[in-house]
Amino acid sequence: TVPERILHDGSVHKELDEDALREACRKLRLQNVEAVAISFLFSFVNPEHERRAKEIVTREIQNAYVSASHEVLPRAPEYDRTSTTVVNAYVGPRVTGYLEKLVQRLVEGGYRNQLMVMQASGGVMTKEYIDGAPIRVLASGPAGGVIGSAHCGTAKGHPNLLCVDMGGTSYDMSLVVGGQAPAEAGWNMHHRYLVGVPMVKVETLGAGGGSICHVNAGALEVGPRSAGSEPGPICYGRGGTEPTVTDALVMLGILSTDEGFAGGSFSLSRKGVGEAFQAIADEMGHGDAEQAAFDCWRVVNANMSQGVRRTTAGKGIDPKDLVMLAYGGNGPAFAAIQAEDLGIGKVLVPKASPTFSALGTLVANPTIDEERSYIAPANALDTGRIRQLWADLSTRARKYFTDAGFAADAIRVNYQLNMRYPGQNFSLSFNFEADVPLGDLSFIDDGFGARAVALFNERHMAEYNHIREHEVPEVAGVRLAAHVATPSPRASGGFTASGKAPVPAKHRRANLGQGFAEVPVFLGRDLEPGMEVPSPAIIEETFTTIVVYPGWKAQVDAAGDYQLAKL
Repeated sequence: TVPERILHDGSVHKELDEDALREACRKLRLQNVEAVAISFLFSFVNPEHERRAKEIVTREIQNAYVSASHEVLPRAPEYDRTSTTVVNAYVGPRVTGYLEKLVQRLVEGGYRNQLMVMQASGGVMTKEYIDGAPIRVLASGPAGGVIGSAHCGTAKGHPNLLCVDMGGTSYDMSLVVGGQAPAEAGWNMHHRYLVGVPMVKVETLGAGGGSICHVNAGALEVGPRSAGSEPGPICYGRGGTEPTVTDALVMLGILSTDEGFAGGSFSLSRKGVGEAFQAIADEMGHGDAEQAAFDCWRVVNANMSQGVRRTTAGKGIDPKDLVMLAYGGNGPAFAAIQAEDLGIGKVLVPKASPTFSALGTLVANPTIDEERSYIAPANALDTGRIRQLWADLSTRARKYFTDAGFAADAIRVNYQLNMRYPGQNFSLSFNFEADVPLGDLSFIDDGFGARAVALFNERHMAEYNHIREHEVPEVAGVRLAAHVATPSPRASGGFTASGKAPVPAKHRRANLGQGFAEVPVFLGRDLEPGMEVPSPAIIEETFTTIVVYPGWKAQVDAAGDYQLAKL
């Protein structure tokens, strides 16, 4: 700690003790620190002390990455701001170092265009912008998948989606409503730490292909511990000894052990898999190896379905009203049976399912999403102060967009407010003025406060199904979400039956939930738009396997993507 104090109104109560600051730097140098986080009370109102502290730390601890809270998250409360600033200090050196090397390699390779980096908010932005707060890229991969889902689902006529991404170590769930995947700023927890920057909401479970099946006090559990990629599942043949979900899929015949698996680039083996599941069966005291593998399949599917129910219930949404969009390497292997558990009748599986998060970065628009604190009752607002804060954010957005080569008149803005009822710990964000030119603040007039209350009550009712009619809510901050619309890959949909029946490439003994039977296996490369695959069936794409469970059918739409429908 360093002696200093700025009060809530921005006035200086105690000057920054620069000698104490230099002594703190000396101690940090002795510990060979690589990054320093600076967070002073009320620096979001007056950043004078933090700016000076950053100057001194940069000079005293050379080559250290310095993260200052007024630059990372200039808003209250102090815990949110400090936690976010500390995490930014931790990821900063690695992210900025990586991007520097990437830019250098791109230039050496002849690339002459702008490098855009995916953010957790669902938009992309320049390296120069990311350098200011590298924490913005944390969890950007999952966000890319949600943005890709919104793009794909809307194009196919399904704007309300349950997006599920099952990969190697986790199962990610998110919602797209009305074709939008809004970023939420606030109580975003990652690896025990609060991250206050705007992030597309993604809930995560420890349920992936590498999740380990084990017995705990007589009960069968799957995950959250994972075998990872090294050594990985037993069927990888890399020394893994604990059975995983992927091993269960091999045991059930859902995944192939043929040489052509993954386009011939990789092969799975049953060696050691049966013995591992037999050990589970013995520990459980019933069944055989195949039964134990099936039980693991049932448990992980139940875990995922329960996770979805929690996620949708928290938003007051019934899964039956949604279409599921499944991606990731393992998502399509469980999608239809999980949809059936949830009462969902249609599942979309993009042909690019295994790389869908990457597709999301291609359709994401350049975006800047920032906020500033301003706390006051809605009936006593200083509209001049609000105007100034939005003007400052607009100036900042204009600089970064124009530096990136975008025309100022191409920038569109959502001016948002953060509001809450007195006594609430968390605020809700909503659009006060949406899709307007950058810098147009003509909507701030005498009726601003009354309109803010009406819009907030509407948002609160939609989120929580009640409002406090006799309480005056308070503004907690202003927010600006600016973007530039850029060209993106086109997605299409629609299904027109071709009348041409697909021919299975082979048959395989598999258990698709109703016991073992000979199941037809189709190769994705043989299926054409307009074809329909009846159940039960397994469709093998190069990097994923799609299971058409009993009571379902698969259709290949005009874009070559799959639509699974309940019969």
